[in-house]
Amino acid sequence: MPDFLLAVFQFDFNKIIEEILRDPLFINKVGQFETKNPLLFSSGLFLFLFLGFFGIYLLLRRKDGLRLTWVTFFSLYFYYKCAGIFWLLHVVIVVVDFTLALIMEQTRDRASRLALLVVSLAVNLGMLVYFKFNVYSELWCELTGSAFDLKKVFLPAGISFFTFQSLSYTIDVYRGHLKAERNMLDYAFFVTFFPQMLAGPIIRAADFLPQIRRPLFVSREDFGRAIFLITTGLFKKAVISDYISINFVDRVFSTPTQYTGLENLFGVYGYALQIYCDFSGYSDMAIGLALLLGFHFPINFDSPYQSLSVTEFWRRWHISLSTWLRDYLYIPLGGNQKGKLRTYVNLMLTMLLGGLWHGAALRFIIWGGLHGLALAVERAWKGWFPGTPGLARRILGGLLTFHFVCFCWIFFRAPGLPKVWEMLTQIATDFHPEVFPEFLTGYAPILFWMGVGYLLHLLPKSAEQQAQSWVVRLPLFFKASLILLVAMLVMQVKSSEIQPFIYFQF
Repeated sequence: MPDFLLAVFQFDFNKIIEEILRDPLFINKVGQFETKNPLLFSSGLFLFLFLGFFGIYLLLRRKDGLRLTWVTFFSLYFYYKCAGIFWLLHVVIVVVDFTLALIMEQTRDRASRLALLVVSLAVNLGMLVYFKFNVYSELWCELTGSAFDLKKVFLPAGISFFTFQSLSYTIDVYRGHLKAERNMLDYAFFVTFFPQMLAGPIIRAADFLPQIRRPLFVSREDFGRAIFLITTGLFKKAVISDYISINFVDRVFSTPTQYTGLENLFGVYGYALQIYCDFSGYSDMAIGLALLLGFHFPINFDSPYQSLSVTEFWRRWHISLSTWLRDYLYIPLGGNQKGKLRTYVNLMLTMLLGGLWHGAALRFIIWGGLHGLALAVERAWKGWFPGTPGLARRILGGLLTFHFVCFCWIFFRAPGLPKVWEMLTQIATDFHPEVFPEFLTGYAPILFWMGVGYLLHLLPKSAEQQAQSWVVRLPLFFKASLILLVAMLVMQVKSSEIQPFIYFQF
């Protein structure tokens, strides 16, 4: 082994040993829920636990029942480490929706089937309403004029994701698109599967359930692709997203008036990159971890900032949510089949509810409403000016789309509407372009990682595919070395505290 790679290996190994020896109660970190230290893919504790979990998983590869039980228990433990006692919510959802779907399939009366579906909707959406729209929520405080205290808000991690995932199952059974699952263990495995439990992708039961009982097989290509996704996801999250967030974006959004309009504008550009790298980084790691376990998930992001329209943006951004909203909300409302006016109304309603899905606050409603309005305007525009746009219109469309999305991100990220107006006011009235040379010098590391992030994002799809193929062809030793090198880079740039994924709060 080359000395450099040996040093990297020893660095990581010694780190783990030192941590255990320094803390005689290290086992407490494994067994106890810590509110401020949830178990994250980017943490050393997760790596430590996953290696043990994966070893047992491989030993059980030919014993389906034990293997599925092992993964289900580990998934519930993983959620306990992220949300404490609220792991019981998964048990409630599994028992309720599994039972309702079985009864629904055996019931011929349409009204009775609809009543069963309503019960499923009430249980799943009731959880969302209870946790998101209670008297401590930002929206409630805005409507009542009371003071909002973020410390009083506790939202079980990923509740929007696993409730929507389970809802897709009962809705599909009601529609007759899917047979009810007969094995509760299989259904529990589907609902609780830990890689995508907390922040997606939202996997449909029709896509996932058939994979559960297939013989465990991970091809060389799947293994290489998993390594590529895990390392790129870790790089996007723990290097780019966390670094620009802690050192620049969070500070600007917290106190916009202490920064010039130029700094505020770059703070918005920084957040656009931060949320993409954070969320797509999680999705990449979730898809990669699932591949290591023998399960295939569809992509959740497809270079969204390359979009030439807002419509295209929503085909590339958080694909599992946008298609869920399309199939289970927009189309049932009538889609585009009931005239132009009704189509525009349906688009607005879908995006407004999509905004509420993200959080109970007026700023999320505005964010969703702006996107709904843009989708409606674009549909009308295409009706007025049909045909394929030329190069100039495509370039203009790309620039307008990116800046419109960035403008909407201000509402999404700001701690409240007053901060939104402060930031917009600074950009409009206190820009100070003359400080740009000093800005470049003072924020050189921030701008470097922002440049790297946007450059990688804007590369053509073929470049990503070539990089992935290169990783697939690497020998096992060099795949392991790649992971260690990325881990070492993370150690060099990370903050003292692990930063939770942005979408854990949704």
